[in-house]
Amino acid sequence: MPAMASLRAAAILAAFVTVTLLCMPVQWLLLRLSPRAARAFPHFYHRMVAALFGIHVTVRGAPVAGEGVLLVANHTGWADIIIFSAAAPVSFVAKAEVAAWPFFGTLARLQRTVFVERQRRSATGAVRDVIRERLLEGDRLVLFPEGTSHTGNGVLPFKSALLGAAEARLASGAHVQVQPVSTAFTGLHGLPMGREHRPWFAWYGDMEMVPHLWEALMAGPLDVVVQFHDSLSLDRMDRKTLAARAEEIVRDGQARALAGRIG
Repeated sequence: MPAMASLRAAAILAAFVTVTLLCMPVQWLLLRLSPRAARAFPHFYHRMVAALFGIHVTVRGAPVAGEGVLLVANHTGWADIIIFSAAAPVSFVAKAEVAAWPFFGTLARLQRTVFVERQRRSATGAVRDVIRERLLEGDRLVLFPEGTSHTGNGVLPFKSALLGAAEARLASGAHVQVQPVSTAFTGLHGLPMGREHRPWFAWYGDMEMVPHLWEALMAGPLDVVVQFHDSLSLDRMDRKTLAARAEEIVRDGQARALAGRIG
């Protein structure tokens, strides 16, 4: 019933704003007092947000442990931030414009997002150095090589230029590990989700975030599968080959999850 769905969405948004306003100063303090805790706290926060929003995340595999890793994944919109952060402690590589967004830009900065000015080639080296330092510190950074979000019904080509960070080397001299990760919206209200329903949760094009968030909450609980695949490296291939191989793995992982062939 529309009235009940609206009431549910309003209650969820109210709880989200309350929880977020309480957690923001905690993360601000952790960034100054305990870098290790500042990596972990967003994971705890986003698990709460996922529960509030009714996003049920099933995780297959695990992220690389014991060293920094660049996670490359398909991108459907704002829900990916919640989904990935609920699946594992991570930070993100995002376009520079995100930093200026009201409220959500602040959340991105608190999660130690690396902002990239994609239009300025002169900034590439500086960004690569920042990413390298973060990976040397053991961070897991999520990059979306498609360069844009879309409906969630497929995977767009991975842009090799966006994988420039993969050229960074760790203290051992080896290139950083690049781990493909596939995500798939598989269920709605506990039932298999059809192609026509995934755009309800995918934020792309010129959609406005708040109205889209409201409509997604109105639509009801969502089931998502996140799969961490075996890692790759530029030690064994060039950047274009790496991008193509990662794209192939992510596309296959998403297709298998959408078909119910996981495990």
